[in-house]
Amino acid sequence: MRLPALHWQIVIALALAAGAGFWFGDVAGFITFCDFVGKFFLNGLKLLVVPLVLSAMIAGIGAITQTKALGRYGLVTLGFYVGTGFIAILTGLLMVNLLQPGIIGGKPAGPLLGLDSDVGDVMSTVQGKGAGDLLDVLLRLVPENLFAAAAAGDMLGLVLFGYFVSRLPSGLHKTQREFWQGLYEIMISIANVIMRLAPLGVFGLVAPIIAKTGWSAFKPLAWFCVAVLGALTIHVTVTLPLVLRFVARVSPIKHFRTMGPAMLTAFSTSSSAASLPVTIDRLEKHGGVSQRITGFVLPIGANVNTDGTALYECAAAMFIAQAYGLPLDLPTQFIIVLAALLTSVGVAGIPSASLVAIALILGSIGLPLEGVGLVLAVDRILDMCRTAVNVFGDSCATVVVARLNGEGGVHGEPALGSSLK
Repeated sequence: MRLPALHWQIVIALALAAGAGFWFGDVAGFITFCDFVGKFFLNGLKLLVVPLVLSAMIAGIGAITQTKALGRYGLVTLGFYVGTGFIAILTGLLMVNLLQPGIIGGKPAGPLLGLDSDVGDVMSTVQGKGAGDLLDVLLRLVPENLFAAAAAGDMLGLVLFGYFVSRLPSGLHKTQREFWQGLYEIMISIANVIMRLAPLGVFGLVAPIIAKTGWSAFKPLAWFCVAVLGALTIHVTVTLPLVLRFVARVSPIKHFRTMGPAMLTAFSTSSSAASLPVTIDRLEKHGGVSQRITGFVLPIGANVNTDGTALYECAAAMFIAQAYGLPLDLPTQFIIVLAALLTSVGVAGIPSASLVAIALILGSIGLPLEGVGLVLAVDRILDMCRTAVNVFGDSCATVVVARLNGEGGVHGEPALGSSLK
């Protein structure tokens, strides 16, 4: 018997969790069983955090900097990805601050969502975050002990490590690249297995909440979805089209029509990597972009350009903080923004892998990992939406690089006067 797709399994798990929560209620044995299942799944996510993000980041950075022949417009590519990613995160931050989905009726939604951690303990770990932590973020680029930093989940120092791996002589570089790529493939395989347990994790995390709080738990989650979807909509219908119009000087409407099939593929698979062949085909055959540009920009984008994911990670961390009733000042919010930008680079192109990055961000500001369980129930549908945004952003970057490189015929437009050649 063939099982339904993962997202349908999660939907079924949600329905079963709701029914079981109402049926059993706050029965000790039922709650204990669900806690075990939920913690088992969360432990699997924690298992992935360091090796998956580490290997993806080092392999990705190495692949980018090794492409020396395309250096100048390679910098334009990375500049586009970093710039649009930063704007996307700020958009998500603005929407969550405006709508405040973690605040219901003027009170933190933590009790409605069944949060167990003591708010006072959480507050003590977060209140110390301030301007000093902004400088600490920079200091973490050069940690005292690289291996201890990696073991503790601190990935910032590994950015430099990844860069210098790419600068090794060809023989040593090949050895290092093969090692980190091999580790990445292993962690992808483990991640795929763990994500197959997502329906059980959803059941174990959601059923106790329903048992304790009833349907009231879904109100803050609904507002969280509205905030994330609103921010994603602004990014894909305002920010990126403005870049296409005023930087690449092509019609955003034509580009939307060209990229429709690729975005639908990304939406249905929740995987940028799985959508890559369709994206390349649409841009080359229907967008008029040359193979040398798509072959350079799009593979990088599949690993680095995750506007929608970074936006979602920031919004999720803010939502969880609001649910705990924690007032986050601007320096702490900046730490969240920076962490979302950096961790989104290391997120693999597989469904729901951003849950790993969210766990990393929560740890960076002192929030408990159980907060991941709050967004797990709605993660799948939001994952589908943000992946479509990621792929659209990749395509926009490709068009921008092609146009600034003096290519003509992109969406039927003549070449721009300036060139990066």
